[in-house]
Amino acid sequence: MLFQSSIRKELARTFGATLVVLITIVMTIVLIRTLGQASRGTISPQDVMLYMAYSVLGRLPTILTLALFIAMVSTLTRMYRDSEMVVWFTSGQGLAGFLRPLFHFAWPVLLVIALMALFVWPWTNQQTRDMQSRYQQRGDLDRITPGVFQESSSGSRVFFIDRDLAGEQASNNVFIAATEKGKNSVTTAQSGRIESRSNAQFLMLSNGQRLENEIGKSALKISDFEEYGVKTSASGLPGEASTEAKLLSSRALIKNPTRSNLGELAWRLGLALSAINFVVLALALASVNPRGGRSGNMIFVMLAFVVYNNLVNLGQSWVFVGLVGFGHLLLALHGGVLLLGLAWLAKRHTHWSFRRKHPRWLAPLALRAGSAS
Repeated sequence: MLFQSSIRKELARTFGATLVVLITIVMTIVLIRTLGQASRGTISPQDVMLYMAYSVLGRLPTILTLALFIAMVSTLTRMYRDSEMVVWFTSGQGLAGFLRPLFHFAWPVLLVIALMALFVWPWTNQQTRDMQSRYQQRGDLDRITPGVFQESSSGSRVFFIDRDLAGEQASNNVFIAATEKGKNSVTTAQSGRIESRSNAQFLMLSNGQRLENEIGKSALKISDFEEYGVKTSASGLPGEASTEAKLLSSRALIKNPTRSNLGELAWRLGLALSAINFVVLALALASVNPRGGRSGNMIFVMLAFVVYNNLVNLGQSWVFVGLVGFGHLLLALHGGVLLLGLAWLAKRHTHWSFRRKHPRWLAPLALRAGSAS
């Protein structure tokens, strides 16, 4: 009982601290990326924080997996370094006996990772896509900011207004430059207001002038007006839901087993299966090399995490192009990593060594190599 409780307490402290650090780093990166998207007009500046929250929530399964992996490796490495492992080994606990307390601590985190990968990930993708669609499909007049030249959604017009009139859908000093139907036109007016007619949106200009000429010709047509109406693109409603695999629920992926859907499903299941494998790998890889320093083993462990995580991502594309089947990928990749981790753990548990088990005919070669050195 003391054995398991002492390990779980240290794992909880290390996991909490690691999780806070990783979430802070990811939030900083996502914030910079989100601000860049807002500056390019991809999302609304008012939705930056909400968009960032959805993005971090979608990446939480990977963050939890990495935090759990680092916490376990750090705790076990510290126990090796402070000779606590020797105490537990001499008291009758083998290395494989650490699997039970590790999984006893990790199973709630593993459950959260699986639920978020299968259910929360597509929901966050759908929310961020809806936010982008609503902002991209807003009307041309909704895009206008006083004092800023703003291009229309079609790219054929440029709008400018001096300032809005408070409490009214109107503005002063309106400027519109357009290129349509082989003609260039520049329209200016002292004021303008928005009116809706026949399910269409019009910008009604008052007391202005319009300059128009055909492209490639020097003739210029100038006209003054007291009132002139310009039809703008109406504010569009969000389009039909995209059929991208990452936006579909896990149930929908199973009902429609196309290559793209199976690749996405393999990736989601891979997040859950890899988290389980990382518990075994953490116990198998955690060690201390006195000559290598404290960070030598951690670098190797992090490299193992990056390689495994990239293989999970590559597996999605392999299923999509038909290079490997859905079941074969799960069995070969995750089953293979699990067997490799268990084999390495068994090697360390039984203290098996190739040098101690080499055949007799290798002894003369070993002696010659030693004398030559």
